[in-house]
Parts: sequence; structure tokens; C-alpha cells
Amino acid sequence: MKFLVSIFLVFSLNGVQWGTNLEQAQQVAQKEHKFILLSFSGSDWCGPCIRLHKEIFGSDAFEQLAKEKLVLVNADFPRYKKNQLPASQQKINDALAEKYNRKGEFPLTVLLNAQGKLIKSWDGFPSAPNEFLEDIAQSIQDNQQ
Repeated sequence: MKFLVSIFLVFSLNGVQWGTNLEQAQQVAQKEHKFILLSFSGSDWCGPCIRLHKEIFGSDAFEQLAKEKLVLVNADFPRYKKNQLPASQQKINDALAEKYNRKGEFPLTVLLNAQGKLIKSWDGFPSAPNEFLEDIAQSIQDNQQ
């Protein structure tokens, strides 16, 4: 399992670990009895996406919630050639978008259970960050088994 975790925890944004593979996230979420937060972002072109990761996902309040209740997955869609993802990762992200973000909204935050079932989604940058975090926490509480 240590091997799986080391592969899944590929990068850190603002102190919390974000993975890039939903299947691996589901395995971790099932083992640790957590939910999955999937973020669709455009890291080099989407201003609201950049703000969301910096201001909200980088907050102490989010970090605490994530450590206790969430496995984090970032599906990034950079546009600049210098930031392009490997073809294998792009294929994974495209499949995630096909399933959970068919309209191509950015940013889009999706809460899933450990089996990948959609619980709730939030489109755009939240106008009230504290309420957004409270809504995530409440959605988790409402859907705990």
C-alpha cells in the first residue's frame, strides 16, 4: 500500500496532497473511508481556477477538512504548450471530463463517494469561501454510510 500512496500523492498544492488518477484515489478513499474531491482546473489560463487553488484550497480550513475527510484529485487542462501534460495523463483527464464535466466548466469542483458516485458539484469560484467549505463538509456528513 505504501507503493500505491507514493504513486498517488504526486504533487502538493499549498500544503495538501493532490493526486491525478481517480482510480487510485478511489482505492485510497475506500481504505481510509473518505470522500473524493475532484477539481477541474486550467492551471495556466483560468484565473478563477488559480484563485480557487490558492485562496480556498490553500487555506488552513480546507487543509484540515482535506486531511480528515478527503482524497484530492486535480484534473488539469493547461493550454500553453510549455505546460502540456504527458499524453497518458491527458487521456486520464479527458476521461474524467467526459464523465464528470461534459460541459467543460472551469473551475468545477466535484464531490464523489469512494466508489466514484457523484454527490455534489460546484461550478465557478465560490462567492463565499467559508460557506463553500461548510457545504462540502455538510455534503460529506449527509452521505456518510
